[in-house]
Amino acid sequence: MTSITIQHIGTVLFAIAILHTFSTKFFENLAHKSPRHAGVWHLLGEVEVVFGFWAMILMIFMFVFDGKTIAVDYIDTRNFTEPMFVFAIMVIAGTRPILELSTKLVEVLAKLLPWPETMSFYFVTLFAVPLLGSFITEPAAMTLAAFILAKRIYGKKISERLKYATLGVLFVNVSIGGTLTPFAAPPVLMVANTWQWDMGFMLTHFGWRAAIAVFVNALIVTLLFAKELKPIETVTMQEEGNRPVPAAIIIVHLLFLAGVVVFSHHPAIFMGLFLFFLGVTAAYPQFQNRLIVREGLLVAFFLAGLVVLGGVQQWWLKPLLMSMSDTAVYFGATALTAVTDNAALTYLGSTVDGLSDSFKYALVAGAVTGGGLTVIANAPNPAGIAILRNYFEGDAVNPLGLLLAALAPTLVAIVAFYFIPSIF
Repeated sequence: MTSITIQHIGTVLFAIAILHTFSTKFFENLAHKSPRHAGVWHLLGEVEVVFGFWAMILMIFMFVFDGKTIAVDYIDTRNFTEPMFVFAIMVIAGTRPILELSTKLVEVLAKLLPWPETMSFYFVTLFAVPLLGSFITEPAAMTLAAFILAKRIYGKKISERLKYATLGVLFVNVSIGGTLTPFAAPPVLMVANTWQWDMGFMLTHFGWRAAIAVFVNALIVTLLFAKELKPIETVTMQEEGNRPVPAAIIIVHLLFLAGVVVFSHHPAIFMGLFLFFLGVTAAYPQFQNRLIVREGLLVAFFLAGLVVLGGVQQWWLKPLLMSMSDTAVYFGATALTAVTDNAALTYLGSTVDGLSDSFKYALVAGAVTGGGLTVIANAPNPAGIAILRNYFEGDAVNPLGLLLAALAPTLVAIVAFYFIPSIF
């Protein structure tokens, strides 16, 4: 068990890490001003490195103050399943066969809408793909949506305003879009078994509200930027001239994706499947683009650092949550999610006995509502940042810009989850 000193040091380091995520541009500027140590500054300017770096500092303090045994035991008792899962699912979902199939489905749905082609494609990507996350998991949905948007929207000459607005809606919609089932959204997954929330419960309490909010957010941002979206030329997969991927290859990839999702709680199994998957991609390189292994590892490192730093925050976070009323815990969880992983919040709630049903709903609903406000708010967010950040000015996403862009879609989610009365 860690000492009180380490708990306090961990909280200070956690606060520093949050500030660091808002200061990555500062380190990038240092890299240009000080070429001699540019490598170090570039490293500290990577948002995915931030929490891993400060987690390493925490472990140094822990070795010094608490000794080797406690420090090693602390790491051994952390659950790193989520970082490993996000890494595996990102790489598989980001492969050419999965992306081509997903893009084709989006194209088919977009043709059903009476809008110009690009507007329809944009709307369907921000509406349908986040809801698909309820079945393929949120990290997979984030990866697919980010890649589709990168190729068809961000790769064109669009304004920074549209880039941030799209990112804000994407993050919020993915966070709430995974709540139709009890296994896809990390904050729901943390409590589903303990509180016996099954598919029926999620659909009647969360799912229909999430669908409304995702639809409204996608519709508003599409109409708001209609003039900018209309002139964008959409190139279909057939027009891109790529060699078609055989149906058998696509099916094999889907089977690996499904296997990793089904065994998402068992890292030994899904990592074994992932290694087998890497062998298959190496055997058929003609049907692959570059695997996003580097991006996936950076995101996993980010989440692992969050696990390590977050483990010493219970001393203040748990009493704070448990002292709140149902209304306070909803808005408190929404706000706290912006500065800590939403799955960590709901996990703390699952360890307390005797909570009312309304308190449980408020805690989880607040956690998913605030999941798009910052890069650390929801586990899939770093995946989206890793894929899209190079399209932003300075090759980095401004955390304040993301926060402001996510406020409006977050308000829509608040209306859906808190103010709309239940129809069941």
